[in-house]
Amino acid sequence: MTPLQQLAEQVGFHPNYKDSYGNIVHANIDAVTSLLVAMGYDLSTDQKILASAEQLQNRSWLSLSPAMQMVKAEAPQHTAWLSVNVADVTKAVDWKITLEDGGVLSGSAAVASLAVFDEAQVGGNHYQKLTLVLPKLVEGYHQLTLVLGEQTSSSHLIVAPQTCLSPSEAANYRMWGLAAQLYSVKSVNSWGMGDFGDLKNLVVESAKRGVTAIGLNPLHPLYPDNPAHISPYSPTSRCFLNSLYIDVTSVDNYESCKAVQSLVNSEDFQHHIREANNKEFIDYPYAAHLKFQALELLYADFVNKHLAKSTGFARQYQEFCQEMGDDLLELATFDALYEHFRKIDENTYGWKAWPEEYQDPASTAVTKFKQEHSERIGYFQFLQFVADSQLGAAARQTKTDDMPIGLYLDLAVGCDGSGAEVWADKHSYVSGAAVGAPPDAMNTLGQDWGLTPINPVALQEQGYLPLVKALRSNMRHAGALRIDHVLGLMRQYWVAPGMAADQGVYITFPLEDIFRIIALESRRNNCVVIGEDLGNVPDGFGDIMAQAGLLSYKVLFFERWESGLYFRPEEYLEQSMVTVSTHDLSTLAGWWTGNDLKWRQELNLYPNEQMGQDERSGRVTDREQLLSALEFEGVINKAHFPPTKPALINAELSRAVQAFLAKAPSRVLLVPLEDALGLHEQVNIPGTIDEHPNWRRRLPYTINEFWQHQDMNNLVGVMNQERPKG
Repeated sequence: MTPLQQLAEQVGFHPNYKDSYGNIVHANIDAVTSLLVAMGYDLSTDQKILASAEQLQNRSWLSLSPAMQMVKAEAPQHTAWLSVNVADVTKAVDWKITLEDGGVLSGSAAVASLAVFDEAQVGGNHYQKLTLVLPKLVEGYHQLTLVLGEQTSSSHLIVAPQTCLSPSEAANYRMWGLAAQLYSVKSVNSWGMGDFGDLKNLVVESAKRGVTAIGLNPLHPLYPDNPAHISPYSPTSRCFLNSLYIDVTSVDNYESCKAVQSLVNSEDFQHHIREANNKEFIDYPYAAHLKFQALELLYADFVNKHLAKSTGFARQYQEFCQEMGDDLLELATFDALYEHFRKIDENTYGWKAWPEEYQDPASTAVTKFKQEHSERIGYFQFLQFVADSQLGAAARQTKTDDMPIGLYLDLAVGCDGSGAEVWADKHSYVSGAAVGAPPDAMNTLGQDWGLTPINPVALQEQGYLPLVKALRSNMRHAGALRIDHVLGLMRQYWVAPGMAADQGVYITFPLEDIFRIIALESRRNNCVVIGEDLGNVPDGFGDIMAQAGLLSYKVLFFERWESGLYFRPEEYLEQSMVTVSTHDLSTLAGWWTGNDLKWRQELNLYPNEQMGQDERSGRVTDREQLLSALEFEGVINKAHFPPTKPALINAELSRAVQAFLAKAPSRVLLVPLEDALGLHEQVNIPGTIDEHPNWRRRLPYTINEFWQHQDMNNLVGVMNQERPKG
């Protein structure tokens, strides 16, 4: 094994992987080299490479205790471990645990009395790893300090449960919900895109029909000064919210602010609102221009009439800022800097294009900027406060309306490398690299998602704090959380800087620890967790998810035997969330009619013509097999079959498919609004950006109108029969 291979192994890079066709793919050595450089390793000589490999290999022996220790909450005895040179075996080790709530526990133990569970020779010295028995600890994030002679070390000590909150703890019946792309929802009150006011309305109207959950696209913040950056899966941060979802008309001082009333009620502004609402696709810059004009007036009014007088509205804002602390300040500072440098050069997209002195959030230049632009930074904090208040109001409405799950939010895989989170915490990220996926039948060239990966070594050193913050932020108002590409918590596919997506390399992540942290946050926030486990799933991963209490993510299109026959409803796991489709796949109507295949052909997404022909002919068989499954289950009879030549969908088929899934034992069933309304066009086509109107389609009906749609009425009838509330 070469020095480079030794270092790669210690870092956690896989030498190979099995692709979706069963072939072994060996890691590209140039990609591995590039990724190691991006992680900060010096590869200039073999000696330096070996030194780094040995440092990683021996760190658990040479440090008194590791940076992070996980304690299983359910264990009959709580323990930690330490590593000692046998020369110190006659000494005593003093320990202190600083609890999350500020309490302190302490004690001392003779090293010779501790049980040995491993030993090794390192650098000519003999080391032993010993078990230290601790008092029974409450679940949470604590700090362990050990002192042995002249040595002192500190560890993050996390006490976490084994399993997440289960759906059966939320409700003792099988639930169903609607999945909405929030930006696509519209009402008479919309300003060019869906907002949190529309969400609250959707909650109220859905609850009347027995809906128990409203699933949403990621609501993470994007770039206020660059509203053309629209993918919800490419956020600037996975904490906080996209301020474009603010319902301007519901801000507390909207009615009392004369300036904003004058603006909004003007004939010109009303014309622009109508124009925004009448566009075929969402024009985010146009909608943002309208919203931010009004929000800036509301903020000025807030500063002058509320902050200055310390009103209740002002105190709520101040409490929010205090609760969110430095993380909110960093995001708001980033947004202000982003805006500042875009005014100088509108093509400045992100911190990597800023002058070097502004690329470090702790620099003198950034400190001075904060002082000189405090009111502008306050504006961006105000936007987050308002957004959080409005999402919170929608969440409270779900409780008022007795929805056991309520809001079902979505956590993206990672962050855009040009954004606030990477800027504020570069040590935790591998700048230049990207998270993606290897080639498969849907994406034959592999995928580069453009998201900067977290360094698993740094993640452990920080006690998983970046992950904890993301989970906590997204569970704050959620009764369920979908974790996108949950496989990435076990192993991530990294694309090296400047290399193609099909040359990526897998790297191992500490899955067991991560699942326990997810379980801890799940129970603290009373939030069910769904792991999106589609794609190239390693053997046994489903069992690991189940043991951790995460629900599997089951999609009708993929739940088939090797013969192509569809699983019957009883084959679905109880511990799962089931749906027909996802935002990256065709709607049912689009799939049945072949609209998705038409798009793939027009967008040149097939590597060769033969693959396109194979998919089109295969779809004929797929339709026949689906009809057979539906007929066998008794949810449709031949008299109501839709035409297949040409393939046209009908209301009976739409109803039958949802009735089929509703019979599954799966605890949660989610129906995308696009399927509930029989729409043909899908939300997003992976592998495209501007070639397809991804993330820009609006629903053709307002919230109040779509309850009159035949497919929607059929759906509600089926669900109240198969999955009645209570």
